[in-house]
Amino acid sequence: MIYKNADSLISGAWLQDHLYDDNLRVIDASFHLPQTRRNARDEWAARHILGAIYLDVNEIADTSSDQPHMLPSAAKFAKALGGVGVSSTHKIIVYDSNGGQMAACRMWWMLKVFGHTDVAVLNGGLINWDLEGRPVDDATPALAPQVFKATFKADLVKSKADVLANLKSKSDQVVDARAQGRFQGTVPEPRPTKRSGHIPGALNVPFTGLMQPLFNSAEDITKTFNAAGVDLHNSTIHTCGSGVTACVTAFAMHLLGNDQWAVYDGSWAEWGNDDAAPVEGPL
Repeated sequence: MIYKNADSLISGAWLQDHLYDDNLRVIDASFHLPQTRRNARDEWAARHILGAIYLDVNEIADTSSDQPHMLPSAAKFAKALGGVGVSSTHKIIVYDSNGGQMAACRMWWMLKVFGHTDVAVLNGGLINWDLEGRPVDDATPALAPQVFKATFKADLVKSKADVLANLKSKSDQVVDARAQGRFQGTVPEPRPTKRSGHIPGALNVPFTGLMQPLFNSAEDITKTFNAAGVDLHNSTIHTCGSGVTACVTAFAMHLLGNDQWAVYDGSWAEWGNDDAAPVEGPL
């Protein structure tokens, strides 16, 4: 069994061979929770894949929202990408230093949401790049501003209202990418919420079970989804703590060839703080 969308996941060998391509841009999208006391931008400045630029999902966001790193407007996204030298015609490779590839998949999803199709994730991110002994740098790339045209693709995004409506229609499966304890409501959320548990009827597929740090084979990813009760032929809504790791399970489903999916951007940070939103758990 092979990935049906194999071109969305590239190897370190491929990237090293193409680092100097004029039409290529490499984005470090690393993201760390506040309690880790790690600064992703500082880490990028000190050490990154040769030629990589840095983009912060917390900055390229709707900063007027009380929810973390919610999607920005198309105009804001376009300005941010163009400002660091990325155009609509570039092939974009995204990676992170997280180990679980959550930030890379979040940036991959954001690019998809805003209409960019020529984008891929570096398999294993910076961790595997280092294991393979590939080149890193501390220089800030000098790239001229470009024009990035962003067109919002609403079908890839779900709101709280959409998920509430789905509780009645049951038209989409809901896949929760959080660890089992958080899903069951027995372990506290990294971002404290009023309530613990999960969206009623959701299926738990912890994103960490999909890679180590390379993404698992298509056969193993299929087994993981099947074991959680996910029908890979049907549409899905992906959720997590704040809309980041949900992009990993969505990406994994994309690798298998199912593109009937969307990400609930607010995820548990929004749902768990709404007294009117129904909850299952703690279990």
